Order: sequence, then structure tokens, then C-alpha cells
Amino acid sequence: MKGRLLIASLLALLLETNASYAETASAADVPVISIKASRFLYQPNKIVLKKGQTVVLEIESLDRLHGFAIPELGVRAEATPGQKIRLSITPTKTGSFMFYCDIFCGSGHEEMAGAIIVES
Repeated sequence: MKGRLLIASLLALLLETNASYAETASAADVPVISIKASRFLYQPNKIVLKKGQTVVLEIESLDRLHGFAIPELGVRAEATPGQKIRLSITPTKTGSFMFYCDIFCGSGHEEMAGAIIVES
């Protein structure tokens, strides 16, 4: 009886470890694109992606609260200084999609924009 319990416990541990590895391995395959937001620009301000490819946008504000919006792709987030936000996106259509700061951050705010180009 004790032997069966030990085997069952070891099997459960092995399955849990393999499941965690599978999640980590697939997450590691997703490209991460770092975007820095500061008064009044994003770096980079042009990003080229492939249709159907999942990427993670990692957005970091260097100075103050900034918005990050891509309305055509249904993306909206707020970047707080000192914190990185991660947004996973999978573009399903080709084209050029504007992203911009949608939180007023001072004179020059209207110039804080960029583009995501999705190619087939």
C-alpha cells in the first residue's frame, strides 16, 4: 500500500514538472518587444510584425504615466513609471496600425505616437 502511494506521488510530481516545463518552453518562444515611453515619444516608434505571430509588447514608462492604445487591434494599457507592463498580441490582419499615448502628458503629447506594421 505504501509503495503504491509513493509511486502515485512521484508520478503526480513528474507530470506537474513536465507541464510546467511545457508552459515555460512555449512562453520562451514568444518574442518580446521592449517599448520605452517618455515625454513625448516611444522607442521604437515603428514595429514590424508578421500576421498570426504572437508577440509580447513590454512597455515601460521612463518618466510619468503614459497611455498605450492601438484601437484597431483592441489594445489599451497604462504604463506607470517604474513598472513594466506586458501585452500579448497576435495580429490577425495585415496593415499599418497607429499606437499612441491616450493620457495627456504635457505640451507635445499629440506627437507621442508610432506604428505597428503587420506583414503577411
